[in-house]
Amino acid sequence: MEIRVGEQRVDLSSPVVMAIVNVTPDSFFAGSRRRSEDEILRYVESALSEGATILDVGGYSSRPGADDVDSEEEWRRVSVGLRVIRNHFPQAVVSIDTFRASVAQKAVSEFGPCIINDISAGDLDAQIVEVVAKNDLPYVAMHMRGCPQDMQQYAEYDDIVSDVRHFFEQKLRWLCSCDVRQPIIDPGFGFAKDLGQNYRLLAGLDQLCAMGYPVLAGLSRKSMVYKLLDVTPDDALTGTTALHWECLRQGASILRVHDVHEAVQTVRIFEYYQSVNK
Repeated sequence: MEIRVGEQRVDLSSPVVMAIVNVTPDSFFAGSRRRSEDEILRYVESALSEGATILDVGGYSSRPGADDVDSEEEWRRVSVGLRVIRNHFPQAVVSIDTFRASVAQKAVSEFGPCIINDISAGDLDAQIVEVVAKNDLPYVAMHMRGCPQDMQQYAEYDDIVSDVRHFFEQKLRWLCSCDVRQPIIDPGFGFAKDLGQNYRLLAGLDQLCAMGYPVLAGLSRKSMVYKLLDVTPDDALTGTTALHWECLRQGASILRVHDVHEAVQTVRIFEYYQSVNK
């Protein structure tokens, strides 16, 4: 299993770690907010040295109830992060966390090929898939209902695993018809899902992995960890690591994380565990 980002190749036959590069002032985990070029540079340098394979740059906070940000401000933030990465680490594999076609197009035009990581799977701006198809980019399609401002109003399902799988069956057919050739599935932990639904979805993650596409798991320090443990996101690393192991066990290809060092160690232990128990 492999994705192509321009001339670069990312081997997904073993799980890889995607480092979250937040360039927002209001992401849910305050410890991940990096706005100045120096802060971004220090974090990116650390993430790459600790073993991150992909850098995911986001300028729009998608936490529940987050304020909306217009496309100009989102691009201003994202471009700062991309400029730092391209100036200092030109060979790094970059992902853009955006649902807007205009932001995706500017990123590709000014900074080269990248992964597009879309929390709405094209539902908020369908033209984003045109950018993806035209440039043959990997495309992360995430399950969400509504938008970040109102998504928790839509957390009603007959069966969370079956409903999310059905969503992806339909979405993948649409993406194929749009000539998107490198889809990646993200079940959308925390997006339009309550605590119990998140854990039921996690228990059925193998059903999404069995669809034959790379699966990205993004649950780092999220409310499904810190609300259950009655702690803050600052104290949710241990719980996150436990859930990362479960994601790997069920077949996730990419872990999207705040804490690269710990995630890379988890992958390394899991890979060794697998190798001696074949």
